[in-house]
Amino acid sequence: MRKLIVGTRGSKLALAQTELLCQALSNIMPEIELETKIIKTRGDRFLELSLSNQPDKGLFTREIEAQLLDGAIDMAVHSLKDLPVACIPGTMIGAYLERAKTEDVLIGKQTLEELPEGAVIGTSSKRRAFQLSEKYPHFIIKEIRGNVETRIAKMEAGEYDAILMARAGMERLGLTGKIKQIIPVSLIVPAPGQAAIAIHIRNNDSELQMLLEKIDHKTTRYEVEFERELLQSLGGGCAMPLGCVCRHTGEKNEVEVYYASEDASRSVYRKVKFDDSEREAAMKKLVMELKTVEAR
Repeated sequence: MRKLIVGTRGSKLALAQTELLCQALSNIMPEIELETKIIKTRGDRFLELSLSNQPDKGLFTREIEAQLLDGAIDMAVHSLKDLPVACIPGTMIGAYLERAKTEDVLIGKQTLEELPEGAVIGTSSKRRAFQLSEKYPHFIIKEIRGNVETRIAKMEAGEYDAILMARAGMERLGLTGKIKQIIPVSLIVPAPGQAAIAIHIRNNDSELQMLLEKIDHKTTRYEVEFERELLQSLGGGCAMPLGCVCRHTGEKNEVEVYYASEDASRSVYRKVKFDDSEREAAMKKLVMELKTVEAR
């Protein structure tokens, strides 16, 4: 096997996720030679961009995708929720690592129930902001940018009373001690693909495809492909106010979905159960029900 170059963003979280891939590959092929290449994306360079109003679906991936296509790297490690739902031509997802816990978490000194009226909550996600505002309309939602450590520092400096983050990222960085509250999915439905790590490769690299097949986590693949198919059916990207989490056990599935209009004036929540054989019908029914939010 040739030496493999792995492309990644340079944040601590991105590097921690890349290390998870390298460990998985080393476990099945101890002699494998891997090199990490850090690539800055537009989202890393322009921190003033508002993520909640950003139409660019490749904000954190485009520069990495370009190097993958050019052959400068052999594969790329992505947080799946940052990756556009349709792979660019000539590429594919070669593997998904086993998914971590999908919930969002609250970072701060008080739980949601303890925070006072007018408390300032930081998030860059419409999905989180809309769902939180529906249940806690007395909070002030304020956008926040930066990597995990930067956001925590802003909160600890007093700019925010609390911030919402993904549980998986906090755990991968060893920051579970900062978590004040794990948010139930019934309160804030996670983003499609949240907590999943995707390995992006060229689709003509059959040697690498065969290698990655050995570390591909099939349950994770089933779950995230359902979630992202729903996202694609609604025409969305990672900024869409859509929450969707699929739990796949054996041949049984449970899906929770939240979807809102862009102005947050209308929203819908659904929880459905179906067998694998009913997947297509369940998807069609969900899409029809969710599109009523747009039609009103």
